[in-house]
Amino acid sequence: MNQPAVVHTRAGLGPARAALDDGEVAVVMTMGALHEGHAALIREARRRARHVVVTIFLNPLQFGPREDLSRYPRTVDSDLEICAREGVDLVFMPTPDVVYPDGDPGVRVSAGPLGDVLEGQARAGHFDGVLTVVGKLLHLIRPDLAYYGQKDAQQLLLIRRMVRDLDFPVEVVAVPTVREPDDLAMSSRNIYLTDSDREVALALSRALRAGAAIAAEGPSAVRRAARTELVAEPLALVDYLVLVHPENLLDVPEWYRGEALLAVAARVGTTRLIDNLPVRLGPGGGPLESFSGNGLVPADEPATGDA
Repeated sequence: MNQPAVVHTRAGLGPARAALDDGEVAVVMTMGALHEGHAALIREARRRARHVVVTIFLNPLQFGPREDLSRYPRTVDSDLEICAREGVDLVFMPTPDVVYPDGDPGVRVSAGPLGDVLEGQARAGHFDGVLTVVGKLLHLIRPDLAYYGQKDAQQLLLIRRMVRDLDFPVEVVAVPTVREPDDLAMSSRNIYLTDSDREVALALSRALRAGAAIAAEGPSAVRRAARTELVAEPLALVDYLVLVHPENLLDVPEWYRGEALLAVAARVGTTRLIDNLPVRLGPGGGPLESFSGNGLVPADEPATGDA
């Protein structure tokens, strides 16, 4: 098992990245606390790219004033073990003063209106912080491909939009959500769940499955079935449960037929969890592993789906 090169500075990154000049380079961006969901991203990247770079950076810009940055798990040794096991070529593990040498950046990437709903409404400014660091890392790494998980659906949508709107020369690739054997979506936050919390948390995936199972009946049936599962678990404090178009995050109307995103966020114990399922609404509908073409319809197409 070859150990990846590990660099911590811009000066070290330059020559390390230049050495990966004999084929496509893919990047997997993380905040550390790697788990099998991250490993799946790395494996997908390795299937297509000759070289894989993993970034491990706990980005302070995407934590709000009520979110405890110091509480986020830090597992550097096991992170590097996973990178080595999965054949990563290069790990870039900077500190905040490397990424933001002048302190908080005066110029940031704005997520726009799509960053103010759902997760953005619960975490003001979060997506501006995400896009700012993703943009900086894309410039520093210069990858051909960038891999992100479908679990963070809104983040994935916004990164795609930034790449398209600002002409970043990179292809964004989505990877389906990886789940625990009990169907809980893998997340670094799961470490905070007690055994009883975990039982409560399973209501999220049950709700999504229940809604997706009757997607052929249309949006109202999906929302009703999912909500019924959540109401049955009063210890899951629901922030939102939505069925939205995957490109504009607007609630889909009852007549809508086509692909949609069924998404939920809830607090279980002291931990806030998110989950989602892509679904196809209408005749023959049901859960999807991912959206068709591993992407989303262009923003200028109307959100009408299949009439």
